[in-house]
Amino acid sequence: MFTGYETTGWFDEMFDADAAPRPAYAEVARSIGRMPRATFAARTAEVGRQYASHGITFAHGGREQTFPFDLVPRVVEQREWDGVASGLSQRVRALDLFLADIYGPRRSVLDGVVPNTLVASCGAYLRPVVGITPPGGRHIHLAGVDLVRDDNGEWRVLEDNLRNPSGLSYLVQNRAFMRRLLPEAFSAQRVAPVDHAVLALRSALVAASPAGEASTVVVLTPGPGNAAYAEHAYLAQQMGAELVEGRDLVVRRRRVFMRATSGLREVHVVYRRIDDEYLDPASLRGDSLLGVPGLIQAYREGNVVVANAPGNGVADDKALYVHVPDLIRYFLGEEPLLAQVPTFTLERPEDLEHVLDRLDHLVVKAVDGAGGYGMLIGPHASGDERDAFAKRVRANPRGYIAQEVVRLSRAPVFIDGGFAARHVDLRPFVMFGDRPEVIPGGLTRVALRKGSLVVNSSQGGGSKDTWVVAAQ
Repeated sequence: MFTGYETTGWFDEMFDADAAPRPAYAEVARSIGRMPRATFAARTAEVGRQYASHGITFAHGGREQTFPFDLVPRVVEQREWDGVASGLSQRVRALDLFLADIYGPRRSVLDGVVPNTLVASCGAYLRPVVGITPPGGRHIHLAGVDLVRDDNGEWRVLEDNLRNPSGLSYLVQNRAFMRRLLPEAFSAQRVAPVDHAVLALRSALVAASPAGEASTVVVLTPGPGNAAYAEHAYLAQQMGAELVEGRDLVVRRRRVFMRATSGLREVHVVYRRIDDEYLDPASLRGDSLLGVPGLIQAYREGNVVVANAPGNGVADDKALYVHVPDLIRYFLGEEPLLAQVPTFTLERPEDLEHVLDRLDHLVVKAVDGAGGYGMLIGPHASGDERDAFAKRVRANPRGYIAQEVVRLSRAPVFIDGGFAARHVDLRPFVMFGDRPEVIPGGLTRVALRKGSLVVNSSQGGGSKDTWVVAAQ
């Protein structure tokens, strides 16, 4: 099945430069090597059927579809992962302190670490929550930090997701399917567990609540029409939480209650999966039909945990990304443990002209873009596409950043009866209760189209299970 598999030109996750399996992949390579092509193909087909029968889907293009899943896991040795996890914990701690500061004393602005113009011009900076100290003082309860590997195999942070990071349910469900469908490789080595991930999320949520473990937790969803509704339902069920829409909640005496058959029941934690502006029509967007009138006032009084905290978007604005290493030094007095991708902000005229002159060599992203939308991959774009994008950037320099093209590592994906190399990234999840907890591995996302660097499910990407294994 690996006949014709190309390992040259890119860092390959499974094979070294001599096309030999890397030590961490030895058991996976042996298990697949013993398996007839037809058997592997049948197990791959079974994944799709299982996902569909379990309702593990997302909405794309107006229809429900399964998230393509590849049976060859991504494998990372424990020693390497320990370093990554330390860097992720460090980053999330610093960003949480930044959020407390930027909605409070703003020392990082006064001391020149972050430009005031960046914060003032950020569309995600939520002025109605200025001065609020969240219950437990925590702004980030769940972070999804996207990582890539470069040509040298070095991990780099690509971006931070601190509002409503998605994908945690896929991480857990992928592992359950791997145990059943590739047991030979799984049982041959010690793979760090991820089954506790959803309960770790619940623990992080209730850690900030005065009611502690007695807290009533709800998952606030926009409803079945949302692309990630299946994930919302799964997380609610696994956490023992109620899945609710805005109309199911009501605020009385600055406390949040859930309508139940027995009457009103107080809610202590709202894990929200709707955007900031729709959370509360009384304080934010007045025409919102998704939110809960009075929710922000109850949050201001410390009577309900809202996770992640409203206003977190200022910390994952892509223009702030450039300043995160300095924030780590400022708030923690430490050097960053994880590298970043070389990035240009475009408000300075000289930087703007430099980027526009090199559009064919750079990736340009909207600072508020997500899902692989609002971006230009210069080397893969046509001249007309670059010209059109240049006009948009010139009209709104603050709205974009530019990054050097990272040659994302590749991994084997089973396609048309054999293996082909496809680009991958990694979204690890960090739960932040009393202290950061990094779930081992994370969700490896795969760009299934040949040559594509866009891994998002909304752009046709798929996923892999990620194994953190002890050295053999």
